[in-house]
Amino acid sequence: MAKTSATHQAIEAVFRDEYGKVSASLIRILRDFDAAEESIQEAFAVALVRWPVDGVPDNPAAWITTTARRKGIDVARRDQARNRKYILVASSQSEEDESTMLEGMNDSRLHDDRLRLIFTCCHPALNVEARVALTLSTLGGLTTPEISQAFLVPEATMAQRLVRAKRKIKDAGIPYRVPDDSILPDRLDGVLAVIYLIFNEGYSASGGDDVIRRDLSTEAIRLGSVLAELMPDDPEVLGLLALMLLQDSRRDARQSADGLQVLLEDQHRSTWNHEQIKQGVALIDRALEMGRPGRYQVQAAISALHSQAATAGNTDWTQIAALYEALSQLQPSPVVELNRAVAVAMARSIIDGLLAMDRPDVAEPLRDYRWYHSARADLLRRLGQSLESRAAYQRALELTTNTSEIRFLESRLAEVS
Repeated sequence: MAKTSATHQAIEAVFRDEYGKVSASLIRILRDFDAAEESIQEAFAVALVRWPVDGVPDNPAAWITTTARRKGIDVARRDQARNRKYILVASSQSEEDESTMLEGMNDSRLHDDRLRLIFTCCHPALNVEARVALTLSTLGGLTTPEISQAFLVPEATMAQRLVRAKRKIKDAGIPYRVPDDSILPDRLDGVLAVIYLIFNEGYSASGGDDVIRRDLSTEAIRLGSVLAELMPDDPEVLGLLALMLLQDSRRDARQSADGLQVLLEDQHRSTWNHEQIKQGVALIDRALEMGRPGRYQVQAAISALHSQAATAGNTDWTQIAALYEALSQLQPSPVVELNRAVAVAMARSIIDGLLAMDRPDVAEPLRDYRWYHSARADLLRRLGQSLESRAAYQRALELTTNTSEIRFLESRLAEVS
């Protein structure tokens, strides 16, 4: 019984750690997303039967890939008319012996496979929702119910989203390759945006009962780590990973025992993950040394200043305001200006912050943005302007669907009533 339990744990670990690698290899070999997914699932089913008896193989990922490839040929043969060409391709691949596959799991081919898959899942021909779903499914190994639950959409809707994404890749002839150098920067930025979107939905959930969805933020960090392993000389890749690690280091302090949101200045810093902070700071230092600053690096530098402050009162708001000014040059947006206004309020005066926040180029685009109204309400509360603060809190409440945030805003509203 103990051996079986240990084997099941080993299989779960392989699924968690190796799914993206195996999926990338199988999609290259079988040339079909659905066939690769079905074949991998069947391979893991075989492992559940074989490994408790035969023991866990020396290279579990290679074993799963080899078994899944053979299963893929079987899948194709069940529909020969539709897959005649596919069978020939897969069968020619099957002529490799086991030792060749074992070597292939350790060479540059695997590196290339994962890069190909990341860029294919995040291709600009797909809409953002499809990119996110396909990335989590194909690279992360999350099931359709898991993804639908994470994003609070019906399972049938998410299933259709995945089906349409795979069909679009096939029908549009989206190539399974890393983009040429001429378009790589733009395409990489799209990949980073998808990973950060996944992280943000986990770090600050837009709906549901909790502030945090740990599964999504954890998966985004894992995907960011994979990309940093594959592209270690790109400073923005390192910057994004640093940013996620630094923000996530405060995860356990962001929600009270009764589920209420806790703002940064009120968090117990002893509960922050200081090892993760150390990793994030080392990454952003390394990225900035490359001399090619970008938006993720600047945001990571801002997060590092927050993370390294011993107390909220020790925060270097002047430098943070300067970094937001730099970020506004790299990524002009009303949200960046909102964050800069908050930093100005802390570094100079609340009046200066409110003036920056109430500028038409900030206030108008963000009139339906809940964070704008909650930030403005907080500054007005600090200034003692209760009536205006209440109105801003009420507007933020109207725009908020997350239960924990609603409870927090209601508590603040009660304070200024």
